[in-house]
Amino acid sequence: MAGNSQRRGRRSTSKAGAPKGSGGKNRDSLAGRGRTLPAEERPWHKGYSGTEKLPQRTAWKQEKERRAAAEEGRVPKIGKPGTKDTTWGKGGGRGTNVARPARGRQPAGRGGPRVAPGRKSHPAKDSPELLVGRNPVLEALRAQVPTTALYVAQGIDIDDRVNETIRTAADRGIAILEISRAELDRMTGGVLHQGIGLQVPPFAYEQFEDLVAAAMEQPAPLLVALDGVTDPRNLGAVLRSAAAFGAQGVFVPERRAAGITATAWRTSAGAAARVPVAQVTNLTRSLKACQNAGFVVVGLDADGETDLYDLEAAVGPLVVVVGSEGRGLSRLVGQTCDLTVSIPMVSEVESLNASVAAAVTLAEVARRRAVEG
Repeated sequence: MAGNSQRRGRRSTSKAGAPKGSGGKNRDSLAGRGRTLPAEERPWHKGYSGTEKLPQRTAWKQEKERRAAAEEGRVPKIGKPGTKDTTWGKGGGRGTNVARPARGRQPAGRGGPRVAPGRKSHPAKDSPELLVGRNPVLEALRAQVPTTALYVAQGIDIDDRVNETIRTAADRGIAILEISRAELDRMTGGVLHQGIGLQVPPFAYEQFEDLVAAAMEQPAPLLVALDGVTDPRNLGAVLRSAAAFGAQGVFVPERRAAGITATAWRTSAGAAARVPVAQVTNLTRSLKACQNAGFVVVGLDADGETDLYDLEAAVGPLVVVVGSEGRGLSRLVGQTCDLTVSIPMVSEVESLNASVAAAVTLAEVARRRAVEG
């Protein structure tokens, strides 16, 4: 019969539905991955140019092991210059950054923490930092900052700073790893590194009470407080000015403010190794503690009630408070200050950058103390 050749129950349509597009969501998967790196620029390749200086493991494997150790919290809690501890700074205890898993997150598995598509992963807050730049790296080595490794780019122009850096690292027994410039670019995220980088553990902050006590022992106590400065470059510039004009320390809030990072280190040109830095939980409460210790707290404000050049309190124990880049001093901090000071300007510029305002104020304080001292 005519229908006997057809199998009973056979589907008349395809099992799979009609093909559907991705709506543009897979567009990134069609993009190329760029050129293939030569063997001497691939750390996982046996022809990698850095392997001859590492008898047991390559620089890439060492870096992978260090990151895994930092994520698992296998880093000593307190570091002291000249010891085997791997956190560094002026002090320890409360306020010290320790490498540990972030709160509320599961430990990273194979391949690290999961990140939403299209977003860049950020390093953990307490992960090791990579200081770059010839001056910051040399200053860190001179200050006996605990160091994990020194990275030197191939074909770097050798000068006196590079010679002293390599010699100092060799004398301290620090691993010196020669890598390609492309690899150093990848490690630094494209930051200008001048062909050299120093891997250091998280910064250990000074305790606030010790910072105030040490300043009061000086003949001219001077501290700098930052109220919500979020740009690490401004923090680094303030540290540099504080070191130049004789401040005994800087303290910043723990939250919603910049901390000592590789960017701040580079901007400070190594001053972070010479100026103690403390983190405080509540800036207003800390300013009141300074007032109880005998300091006069002065806040920088474009509409301040006192002219900087008429600041008679500059010769005594002084705390200079610098506001954030956008809104300036917060309301509670402004109310806590004994005085608000403005910097006179001849043009119609609204205000100065936070770090520039701090430098101008500290320079005037130093000048008045030198004249009246």
